[in-house]
Amino acid sequence: MINTKKIWMNGKLVEHDEANIHVLSHVVHYGSSFFEGIRVYKTENGSVIFRLKEHVKRLFNSAKIYRTEIPYSVEEIEQAIIETVKANELEQGYIRPIAYRGYFELGVNPKRCPVDVAIAAWAWGAYLGEEALNNGIKVQVSTWRRPALDTLPSLAKAGGNYLSSQLIKLEALENGYEEGIALDYLGNVSEGSGENLFVVLNGKLITPNLSSSALAGITKDTVIQLAKKLGYEVVEQTIPRELLYTCDELFLTGTAAEVTPVYSVDNIKVGNGDKIITKAIQKEFFNLVQGKHELSEKYLTYVK
Repeated sequence: MINTKKIWMNGKLVEHDEANIHVLSHVVHYGSSFFEGIRVYKTENGSVIFRLKEHVKRLFNSAKIYRTEIPYSVEEIEQAIIETVKANELEQGYIRPIAYRGYFELGVNPKRCPVDVAIAAWAWGAYLGEEALNNGIKVQVSTWRRPALDTLPSLAKAGGNYLSSQLIKLEALENGYEEGIALDYLGNVSEGSGENLFVVLNGKLITPNLSSSALAGITKDTVIQLAKKLGYEVVEQTIPRELLYTCDELFLTGTAAEVTPVYSVDNIKVGNGDKIITKAIQKEFFNLVQGKHELSEKYLTYVK
């Protein structure tokens, strides 16, 4: 159960149990929602929201791709997110802003249905577990592929797109893995069910480019910056499946996953088990979100 007190809905804070939508809302039937996942971290100087502006901008861009206009300004949504964190007295956890097509009429055409907005915030620890952050996880290459770029827009963080993610995740769990890695429509590496990925090979970081049908991750972008500051070369390119088996290190990134090492792929151990570069980047990431990095001032919004 999600342990939150207040949820922001269409301009006002309501009680958890009152945050309801109609069963005939367009979003329920056609997946017409656009959302973000944002982390709140506790620092020595108070709670902070990680890359708030970038997340809200992506929310609006996702809606724009689907010809949907959010009935609030960027600044109003940013402030509403801060208000929601405060109302729930959340020191550390997760924020979920979502814009969606509400109730008016049914039919694939969404245009006459209102665009509603909700924001929830609750305590949520490591997505894949604290042990995963230290020791890594077992993943499999999924039999489900990401759709081609001209079928569903991968740059939109839209609810309907995550039916694909559910299939990837369910298959992995049922087969005894913690996560699945999807290939793109050409058979190259794309992303996890809800994470971007990085391969480490000969001291260089390699990550799939945008043509791989992977989401343009905000944590991914952060990791690229951190890696470069540490002196590592980062390349965005096509990654063949077999590189997952022959790389030196492999890790996943995302708001929920943060920086999570991968121990094995299809029961093939990644490298020799060392996570030297992964751990170095992971350390820098947590320094950043705890206000102890030169990028902290740029990317952290204090909740006051």
